[in-house]
Amino acid sequence: MPFVTFIKRAIKFSVATAFVAGICSPLSGSHLPTELENVYADGFLNVISRNGPTTYFEGPQGLTGLEYDLAKGFADFLGVELVIQEQENLNRIIAKVAHKEAHFAAAGLTASSERAEFVRFTQAYTDVSELLIYNRSNPKPESYEDLVGKKILVMAGSAHAQRLRDIQKSHPKIQWAEHSEAEMVDLIEMVHNGDIDYTMVDSNVFSLTEKIYPRAGVAIELEGNQGLAWAFPNQVDSSLYLKAQEYFDSIKESGQLASWMSTYQNEIDLDQSGALTIAKKIETRLPNWEEHLRDAGAEFNLEWQLLAAISYQESHWNPKARSRTGVRGFMMLTQATAAEMGVTNRVDPVQSINGGAKYFKSIFERIPERIQGEDRTLMALAAYNVGMGHLEDARILTERAGGNPDRWQEVKQYLPLLSKRKYYRTVKHGYARGWEPVQYVENIRRYYAIITWHDTFTNNRALAAESTELHSDVRPVTFQNESEDLEDFNYPLL
Repeated sequence: MPFVTFIKRAIKFSVATAFVAGICSPLSGSHLPTELENVYADGFLNVISRNGPTTYFEGPQGLTGLEYDLAKGFADFLGVELVIQEQENLNRIIAKVAHKEAHFAAAGLTASSERAEFVRFTQAYTDVSELLIYNRSNPKPESYEDLVGKKILVMAGSAHAQRLRDIQKSHPKIQWAEHSEAEMVDLIEMVHNGDIDYTMVDSNVFSLTEKIYPRAGVAIELEGNQGLAWAFPNQVDSSLYLKAQEYFDSIKESGQLASWMSTYQNEIDLDQSGALTIAKKIETRLPNWEEHLRDAGAEFNLEWQLLAAISYQESHWNPKARSRTGVRGFMMLTQATAAEMGVTNRVDPVQSINGGAKYFKSIFERIPERIQGEDRTLMALAAYNVGMGHLEDARILTERAGGNPDRWQEVKQYLPLLSKRKYYRTVKHGYARGWEPVQYVENIRRYYAIITWHDTFTNNRALAAESTELHSDVRPVTFQNESEDLEDFNYPLL
């Protein structure tokens, strides 16, 4: 159903109801509370959002995501609780906001002119461009005419669907399908897998996934950036809306917005070949070992994705791997380490996974107690590669130079100096190929990010398909999906 038709139908009754209520209300000189005052009195913000990687999702430490952080920050700014009302259909999100079924929507919404007829947008918290995505294995389209006769799928009710309608005016043979249950990440994956020919997505979503689905590439960057913003009802009472504007001003000025934005940016430094290789092995090899990695993670209180990243770095998930130095197996253990960890057969993948996890945990626990968080994990990884003694030597060099020996970002600058006689002769454990643990840690950070994002996307899709239970602080919404016009177009189940 076209966006404008659906919205007008959805709000028609509420507008008439509001008019009747207004003329029937007795005149009164008493003060009616503003919406902001009602929020303070009720003690919560009711916010509509979509579950997904760019909005909100459940991470290892609970709910997270850019829109979640922004909305939770606003709730904290007001001193109230946050209640998330989940809604997948973009048209319904705008409609619900338009007739005031929530305080506002924080759902990665582009502030388009079509939507602005029905809701009021805050200032944009970031700008995005629209991208036409194709499969790199196929010829890159050079013009919109190349889209004729191709399978194109976009999100229903999205700005991308509206953009295609605009393009169709001058290229009437272009056809596409819209789907309300699909997330932009799903669409990128479908292009990557060859299930569809093209899709349109926002640039921030593509940048998040380009190393995870490397066969999906940018064919055309469409002209004109659009802002992502929150959608509020169009109403006379602007008290809550103006407070949101004040909140955005404050987090922009303080740098908090930039900090949140950087948290969800893809900083995986991996070339196209490396991205294609790990993407393929995630699909073909990792499923064979995921259960064993999860079991080892649970036993030693480690993230299984971290163990998966370590083992990918070590053996590319090959249980029979062997190096020229004699280390062997899934986790590439030396004979001495294997014996110390109780591993009797290094090429037994389960023994190797458990032995490697046990060994990493023992190193992790030897890192000084005052070093916590990511610094502790990264230093443990460096020691796993080069040895605890050499890590301590690098920390000593860092401290001598006036740096902080408890910060990985500083210690990693001094590890390579252990290969220079001027430095290694002044520390206890002598020479080391100090550049190797630095590269080792950076590689594992990249692999961990890719594996974690892939796992997050997979879990979100599974939850959406199989579970009707929402998080404890998410208020469920029951709705019936609109029928989508998918005539003569067969798409895989998401």
